Amino acid sequence: MKIRTTSTPLSRLTLILVALLVLTTLAGCASRGRDDGLSARRAELVDKSLAQIGTRYLYGGKSPAEGFDCSGLTHYAHHQAGLAIPRTAAAQQRAAKPVPRSRLQPGDMVFFKTGPNAYHVGLMIDKERFVHASTSRSRVRIDHLDTPYWNRHYIGAGTYLR
Repeated sequence: MKIRTTSTPLSRLTLILVALLVLTTLAGCASRGRDDGLSARRAELVDKSLAQIGTRYLYGGKSPAEGFDCSGLTHYAHHQAGLAIPRTAAAQQRAAKPVPRSRLQPGDMVFFKTGPNAYHVGLMIDKERFVHASTSRSRVRIDHLDTPYWNRHYIGAGTYLR
């Protein structure tokens, strides 16, 4: 006995729509990376820094186990993302490629002079905020760049990314 099938325009349309739905679902699953426009390296650098929020401050600290100072945090995050940078904030600024404040991106570093011989560094996580190891609250935290304190002490920005 032979079963005869007929194809109607409605069943063909249904088949096409189901196929399109499956293909778009698979295309979404196959995409990689972030959808926020960050390069993989920038995204990794930001993620490595944000993972340290709440880690205690320790002058000279350079690891999550012992704690971080500001340049220890940026040094650690860059190292975890596969980038070698100098250890101190002043050396990091000297060696970084300068970035105008108006063109800051996530993963760029912001530098401050907080005293006669004191420098501070943080890592931008978006166009307005940066993560840093601060002594004032004894933990790695996020702050807004555009505040009176940080504006007064801001001395530049730089990057080790392309």
